[in-house]
Amino acid sequence: MTRKPDLDRDLRRGWTTGACATAATKAALSALWDGAFPREVQITLPKGETPVFALAHQASGPGWAEAGITKDAGDDPDVTHGALVIARVAASEGGVRFVAGDGVGHVTKAGLPIGVGEPAINPVPRAMMVAEVEALAAAHGLAPDVTITVSIPGGAELAAKTWNPRLGIKGGLSILGTTGVVRPFSCAAWIASIHRGIDVARAEGVAHVAGTTGATSEATVQRLYGLPDHAMLDMGDFVGGMVKYLRRHPVPRLTVGGGIGKMTKLAQGAVDLHSKRSQVDFAALADSFGAAEIAGCNTALEALERCGPPLAEHVATRALAQLRRLVGPETEVDTVVIDRAGQIMGRAS
Repeated sequence: MTRKPDLDRDLRRGWTTGACATAATKAALSALWDGAFPREVQITLPKGETPVFALAHQASGPGWAEAGITKDAGDDPDVTHGALVIARVAASEGGVRFVAGDGVGHVTKAGLPIGVGEPAINPVPRAMMVAEVEALAAAHGLAPDVTITVSIPGGAELAAKTWNPRLGIKGGLSILGTTGVVRPFSCAAWIASIHRGIDVARAEGVAHVAGTTGATSEATVQRLYGLPDHAMLDMGDFVGGMVKYLRRHPVPRLTVGGGIGKMTKLAQGAVDLHSKRSQVDFAALADSFGAAEIAGCNTALEALERCGPPLAEHVATRALAQLRRLVGPETEVDTVVIDRAGQIMGRAS
């Protein structure tokens, strides 16, 4: 049963599967090299936060150790809330290697940030785990040559409730997260927070606000325009909730920025960009851009890899047209399409 957060109180954040896998890796490696498991483990997230995790599982044998963390998604109705994320560590033949254990999938289609055939462990969680391995190795005077096997018991069954099968991730879940933090997904509460952000910006006399789909696009747009923190609206997937409020409470200028997938959905008329409620129409994208070869793409990222920046410019332009229709004449609008590394691929104004 989906947990229903109490909207009369502040929603509690949680931790991503990537953060849990990182904590489990650190605990298991500490046991392997120190001979004993810690009771709890602290890690550093990409934005500098240092959460502490209690161990929910531990085991070891000759040349290996494993630890498990129970995922706490906070007040987010996340399908993986309560799942046990296990990391087993052992020596590798060189460097840090990743293996998909029980319940973690493999990538079988192009267009995802991890190559075909690889364990479905995304780049940021990989970087987090590598950083902890390297730090522990340096502290012990050892080489960071470690194989990390990440498992989520029951993950294959949970993955059937996600978009993973359609995206070509087979056999289980993905290890996800760009910040390590799960933001509570309550439509009403999130949209209300966007409205409050607009109210604050107007009260402060801010003439230029920005709505972005995630942490990477937010950082890029804020840096591009030199905007203050209170000009940044935590839009997420709710572009409709943002622009409808701006139509009634206008500001002089709005920038909307995001990755190619969500910006393509906006360009095609979607105002809720969540993967469960809108999808890219690749046949329509191929027709509007004039490139038949992208009609069969698996993801917008794959289409971008085939067509490059001209496709991003096309998406930015069509997204701009949608926003102009929605926002109204009192607000000047521009759009920015950003890749996963935070580089600008397309703009329209």
